[in-house]
Amino acid sequence: MTTLVPSLLARVLDVEPVARLAVLDDDGAPEVMPIVFARVGTQLFSPIDGKPKSHARLARLRHIEARPRVALVIDRYSADWQALWWIRIAATARIAVGEHPDWQAAVTALLAKYPQYQHTPLFMGEPTLICFEPLTVRAWAAAGPEAIATCLTADSAV
Repeated sequence: MTTLVPSLLARVLDVEPVARLAVLDDDGAPEVMPIVFARVGTQLFSPIDGKPKSHARLARLRHIEARPRVALVIDRYSADWQALWWIRIAATARIAVGEHPDWQAAVTALLAKYPQYQHTPLFMGEPTLICFEPLTVRAWAAAGPEAIATCLTADSAV
């Protein structure tokens, strides 16, 4: 395993645009989907936004209500396998509809992180956020945490 200092983890969470959310479905089978997210303090927030969806009431919300223990994976693939890395966050998720102590900070962070929300509504229907409270963080990087930092630095130079 790779040890991440809190400042590097915060940088990854602030910069990486996509996480994979793993939930358990009604039958207890894993279901994984990409999500957008933003960090406020130690918590992560993901909106039910205006991107096209098959239903406003998503199955992921039902699954989280039934089984709030989830996992998030943020990773980077490269043809240079020395640059590979991943971070897995075990978390407790809950659904906030219209209010949360960090609601405004989460909305501000999401709008700042994703310029796409200038043209796509931040919320679809009733304003809803999935709130993730991390329980444990595990990470691996082929070349150690320096590879993660280098990747983030290279991305910001583009």
